[in-house]
Amino acid sequence: MFDRVSGWLRHNALGALLAAGFSPVLLAAGPYTAEHPAVDPFVEEMRSEYGFNPEHVRRLLEQAERKESILEAIARPAERVRPWHEYRKIFITDRRVNEGVAFWNQHAEALARAEKEYGVEAEVILAILGVETFYGGNKGSHRVIDALTTLGFDYPPRADFFRGQLRSFLVLTREQQVDPLELTGSYAGAMGYPQFIPSSYQAFAVDFDGDGVTDIWNNPVDAIGSAANYFAEHKWQHGADVAVAADVSGDDFAKGFTLDRGLEAKISVGELKRLGWTPRQELDDATEVMAFEFDAGEHKQYWLGLNNLHVITRYNRSVMYAMVVHQLADLIREARDQ
Repeated sequence: MFDRVSGWLRHNALGALLAAGFSPVLLAAGPYTAEHPAVDPFVEEMRSEYGFNPEHVRRLLEQAERKESILEAIARPAERVRPWHEYRKIFITDRRVNEGVAFWNQHAEALARAEKEYGVEAEVILAILGVETFYGGNKGSHRVIDALTTLGFDYPPRADFFRGQLRSFLVLTREQQVDPLELTGSYAGAMGYPQFIPSSYQAFAVDFDGDGVTDIWNNPVDAIGSAANYFAEHKWQHGADVAVAADVSGDDFAKGFTLDRGLEAKISVGELKRLGWTPRQELDDATEVMAFEFDAGEHKQYWLGLNNLHVITRYNRSVMYAMVVHQLADLIREARDQ
């Protein structure tokens, strides 16, 4: 990854070349040449819709590398192949909590300002950064262009989506005058402290320190503001509950599960009570929730997820992911208050 001076290629020769549509490095052709059937339509779209020089786009694609490791990783994300009690141990650790507190102390002003401006608690922002990149310690080692071309051209289940992300990536690197061959991120092309995919960067990233550059890669203040903005735009409710534990009884409680109907599926607390669910804290019968079960090893856990849990799933479409963010946030807050 580039540093803030040399990386943001403003007012220098390389920046001028990029702005003019030329790649600074020409390497031997890789797999994404005109021989790939999806390349020509993609290049034409970048020309007609976004004004890119077709030869510039081709040269970039020729330098992208197909990565089998990326295809293997996307096929087996941890939240799909591990039970809850194993998945939770990956993220809920003393070290992650303690480093969250240290990061909070280091960036207390920015976190307080983000909470005031966006209505998102500091611990929630920290938990996202902690789960995604260990507070910037692990932002991903895949070149973003490799990830997005591999998935956009050679992963049929979501090829259209990732080609869209590749379009967004090329546009944002042109706008920010950064080298698209240098940026690194996750196997899915997510970038920086908050692991924004390119379209999320375009929609939600903010210049939170006011220096004129929206840098989620190297600037933790911009990352804090950007994560807070993401949650605010997805209707986070400050101070509201995220999830409530429940007990179940009888033969009908399983009819209340909403996971198999999608994360947007809602069922009222009153209806769940009639099916044998008993929330462990008071909830109005009219409140709509999602009901789900976790494998905790020797027993099952039952939970009711509220609006704020749904907001976290907008970051990653997994209830287990949302719950580790929620629980890590609570633990960071408790540790800092002690």
